[in-house]
Amino acid sequence: MPPTVAIVGRPNVGKSTLFNRLARSRRAITHDIAGMTRDRVAADAPRPVGGVVVLVDTGGFEPESEAAIPAMVREQALTAVAEADAVVLLVDGSQGLVPVDSEIAAELHRAGRPVVVAVNKEDRRDAAHGEAEFARLGFPVVAISAEHGRGIGELWDELEKVLPPPADEGEPERPALSVAIVGRPNVGKSSLLNRLLGEERVLVSEVPGTTRDAVDTIVACGPRTVRLIDTAGIRRKGRTDEGPEVLSVLMARRAIERAEVCLLLVDAGEGLTAQDTHVAGYVAEAGRGVVVVVNKADLVVGEDREARRRLKEQVLHRLKFLKDTPTVFVSALTGMGVPHVLPAALEVGEAFRTRVGTGELNRVLRAAWERQPPPAGKRPPRLFYATQAGSGPPRFVLFVSGTGKLHFSYLRYLENSVREAFPLAGTPIRFRIQGKSDRGG
Repeated sequence: MPPTVAIVGRPNVGKSTLFNRLARSRRAITHDIAGMTRDRVAADAPRPVGGVVVLVDTGGFEPESEAAIPAMVREQALTAVAEADAVVLLVDGSQGLVPVDSEIAAELHRAGRPVVVAVNKEDRRDAAHGEAEFARLGFPVVAISAEHGRGIGELWDELEKVLPPPADEGEPERPALSVAIVGRPNVGKSSLLNRLLGEERVLVSEVPGTTRDAVDTIVACGPRTVRLIDTAGIRRKGRTDEGPEVLSVLMARRAIERAEVCLLLVDAGEGLTAQDTHVAGYVAEAGRGVVVVVNKADLVVGEDREARRRLKEQVLHRLKFLKDTPTVFVSALTGMGVPHVLPAALEVGEAFRTRVGTGELNRVLRAAWERQPPPAGKRPPRLFYATQAGSGPPRFVLFVSGTGKLHFSYLRYLENSVREAFPLAGTPIRFRIQGKSDRGG
């Protein structure tokens, strides 16, 4: 594994801005409201000397707060420090050294990890406090501007003094399958992630909207690796408040787009709601593979197979646009059924990445075409040949005579024929019809 660098500090000093700057992405939410980040957010950041580090953004550290969520945020930050190879303590140069900075520094001294103090906002006119003031914390000090990128090279120089050298590149590994856990608020997404990992990786609270960022975690499943992405609950625009919740939903939708497979979490007790269908629509629009995970199933159907069958039929009847969707019944609270979730996601991931042989594809489509030709006018269209244009999801091009127009119902028939012939459960299929003249044919 690459070395890990954790960014810590009190609320609203610019940790997420620095995280995005170092990772060269917009993975973390940034906002003027303090306390936007709560969980640990991770991303790969390219090192100037080659290779990458795993960069970890943390929530605002409040040492003395006894409120429930700030206390959980503090525990998450301390866990990130304990697992890190190096730590960046970010402070606000425009406010100078404040008691909370000293308290956090004391915690870091006790943790025994290499630390670099980054004095942020040094470009502001009111940043009258120099680096010497922060040297009292007992760590190397660098002045930066996370927003404008100043001093980032000097920060990397200090980090490289304590980080292990990049590992030699060996055989390229198979990339981890990206799996996003999605659903409406408070259906148990974070609880499921923690159960899958066997640790309290993300904050869990009965308060809807506890999760704000999309939280990435790498986990092994047999010989494969999976990148699990916990997301904020998604509500319809009309029910989404202004400010932080809007940004959280935006980050959740971005997480869907960078995932390959989505675990669509629904509540067994409430059944499939209109909001669940709304979230499923986002997944279908993004063209991602799907596993439906029915949470709290122990309270509704337990081990009753007939009850599970009926509930599955009810769910999939409302999700007709998600073809051949695998369904797993779980309890994130007790662990029932949870061991089946990642294998199901990996199976859909294989389907999502599938490439079909041209010969086999043409055999299946020609047989379907001959068995039930498309509706014809004076000159019935002919299928010349088909080929797969890409995967993730599987995309096929059909070369046909005439204008290349086929009714959507006939395309659905061809899709069903392809699904019967190849293992494509849970993944969307895309067809593109290319018209071709058949004169002289």
